[in-house]
Amino acid sequence: MNILLLNPNTTVAVTERLHQAALGAASPGTVIVPLTAPRGFPYVANRAEAQVAGAIVLEMLAERTGQYDAAIIAAFGDPGLFGARELFDAPVVGMSEAAMLTACMLGKRFGIVTFAAQLAPWYEECVESHGLLGRCSGIHCLDGGFASIADVQEEKEAALVDLAHKAVVAGADVIVLAGAPLAGLAAVIGERVPVPLVDQAQAALRQAETLVALAPRKARAGRFRRPPPKVTAGLAPALAARISHSDEGT
Repeated sequence: MNILLLNPNTTVAVTERLHQAALGAASPGTVIVPLTAPRGFPYVANRAEAQVAGAIVLEMLAERTGQYDAAIIAAFGDPGLFGARELFDAPVVGMSEAAMLTACMLGKRFGIVTFAAQLAPWYEECVESHGLLGRCSGIHCLDGGFASIADVQEEKEAALVDLAHKAVVAGADVIVLAGAPLAGLAAVIGERVPVPLVDQAQAALRQAETLVALAPRKARAGRFRRPPPKVTAGLAPALAARISHSDEGT
């Protein structure tokens, strides 16, 4: 099966981190196709940036319609996820949703640990949008800046371990290491934290594989059916074709 691993930010080094982490969990025969957003932000950190990134996600998926069995939106916060599920036929997995749902299978309450305080409001709304506030023990963020988004997990490794311990004290049975730049960190620090850690990229990859194996049909009714055709103006050609249904039969 072919699975798109779509990084909605522009940092290629983060895409590579995501890819390497996902490869560690991939089943034989799974081909992971990593993609980096062609424009946007080095990393997505707030609601406004997520809105922009979500539109870029839809464009990237439209450009590759029919080329993948499932796609992963590989940003914690899942920009564009619900729109993508509405618009496209193949399963689309949100990295944060997959990580949180996986954590729910390992304990009653999960804590979210991340590297920047500015992410907290957006992440809280992400938890709420997935209906999981009651299962979340808290969102724990490091204060202060960092030198490089590509190397933030190495720079802040010790501080993130300490923060994970604080999350456990606050009631977390499981910890989700959140934010694409932290992909792969769970394997590095797992023995230093007394509860299970969920790697977001690996959880998303495994959930995507499961959905492909289950072969769900695209909804033809309900809230995630494909919208009726609509004329557009100025959109990227592939996305415009998807929205107008002129891509049917191609």
